[in-house]
Amino acid sequence: MTPVLVAASAYGADLVRRVGHADLVHMVANAGAAGLEIRRELFDGPQDLQALRALIARHRLFSVYSAPFELFGTDGRFDRDQIDLAMNEAEQVGARYLKVSLGHFSGASDLQNLLRYLAQAPVEVLLENDQTAQGGRLEPIVSFLSLCTGNGYTFGLTFDIGNWRWNGVDPELAARTLAPHVRYVHCKGVRDDHGKLKAVPLEAQDTYWPSLMSHFPQGIQRAIEFPLVGSDLEEVTRRYVALLATV
Repeated sequence: MTPVLVAASAYGADLVRRVGHADLVHMVANAGAAGLEIRRELFDGPQDLQALRALIARHRLFSVYSAPFELFGTDGRFDRDQIDLAMNEAEQVGARYLKVSLGHFSGASDLQNLLRYLAQAPVEVLLENDQTAQGGRLEPIVSFLSLCTGNGYTFGLTFDIGNWRWNGVDPELAARTLAPHVRYVHCKGVRDDHGKLKAVPLEAQDTYWPSLMSHFPQGIQRAIEFPLVGSDLEEVTRRYVALLATV
């Protein structure tokens, strides 16, 4: 079965901060999802990550740990302190992947320090194209990945099909270019609402997202990362899990 996850952010920041990630696990499992993407930015105070890990395992799900951190800080240096913090948390919760963004990478960045760190890391790090100028453009990502590959490390990607729009990147070009690195896909539509881009649900009649998915291995892990809204959130989640599983 195609593994479809649900990003906790799909339920809205207010709800997740109010009820907590643990309260979502049962609903996500009942909706037929394979896993939950945990969003660190939605934590409201200290978290019992080991208890969350046990709960996720009891429901036969797996998790991805998403932290709003960048690999390289504004000075271009590998931000080991923040990534180490997120890595420890991802390990506690038993995450399959730790998802972060690129940050301010340049040819002068200390790539070797990062690669030495990754060689010892207990959780695989995936790079996501975010909505920032430094982390959401194709050229810096391609340059970074090429340098990693040249140094013997194949970096995996979370490919967000919607985030490219924030930097004017053609998602089709990005998919063709980055396909060998993609391990996980964030799925969402994007709408221009009076000059402001916003994430919207995908629908069965949409053609562009199946076209993008065709560049990746069949059955690749993918996540709902668009708003899930309705009086019966479990049923809404079930409907979109089924939709994403068909491609």
